[in-house]
Amino acid sequence: MAKAIDYFAYDNKLLSIKTFFSIRARKKMFKKFMQMVKPSATDEILDLGATPDVKLADSNIFDKMYPYKDKLTVCSIEDCSNIVDNLGLKEFCFNEPKKPLPFKDKQFKAVFCSAVLEHVGTRADQEFFLNECLRVADKVFVTTPYRYFPIEMHTFIPFLHWLPWPFFQKIVLKTKGEFWASIDNLNLCCKRDIKEMNLKRNVNIEFVHTAFMRSNMIIC
Repeated sequence: MAKAIDYFAYDNKLLSIKTFFSIRARKKMFKKFMQMVKPSATDEILDLGATPDVKLADSNIFDKMYPYKDKLTVCSIEDCSNIVDNLGLKEFCFNEPKKPLPFKDKQFKAVFCSAVLEHVGTRADQEFFLNECLRVADKVFVTTPYRYFPIEMHTFIPFLHWLPWPFFQKIVLKTKGEFWASIDNLNLCCKRDIKEMNLKRNVNIEFVHTAFMRSNMIIC
C-alpha cells in the first residue's frame, strides 16, 4: 500500500506558526467575503475546495463561521461529508479534478474558494478552474497564496519560489520529494498570471497582508 501523503505537514515544527497566521488571514478573508457578497439567509453559497481535516484549527474556517449553514454547499475532490454532518451544512458534492463542476450555470449567489487555485495544475488548468467558478455563481471570491510572499507555506522554504518555477521544482524534488515538485500539486500565482488569463468576465484582484506584506490574493 502506498504511503499516505501528509498534505498538512502535521509533524513540521513550524506548523503551529503557520496555523496562527493562517487563522488571522482566513478570518480577514471571511470578513471581506461577508462585506462584499452580503449574503442573506436564503442565498445559496458554495464552498469550493473544503477539506475533511479536523485536526487543524484553520481548516474550514469559512464553514465554521458562516451564519446560514443550511444554505452552504461544500464541494471537494475529497470526501467532506464529515464536516457537513459536524457543522450542519446543506450537502457535500464531489468534483473530479480538471473536470467541469457538477452544478448548473449561476446555481449559487457566490462561490467561496480558499487556497485551492494553486493546487489545480498548469496555468491552463487554473484558467479553466476560474472560469468554472465564474460559470456557477453570480459572484466569486477565490483566494490563493501570493507568489511573492517571502515564505512558501507548503514547503516552508523561504524565497526559493521566487526563482523560475522549473528551478523551484528541481530543488523541491530533491529536498521535499515529488509531491510538491509536481505542477499538479503546487503552482503559485502572481497578479500578472491572473490578468493574462482568458476569463469569462472581468475580475478584480485584491490583497490580504500578513506582517505588512502581501500574503494572499483575492480574485473577485
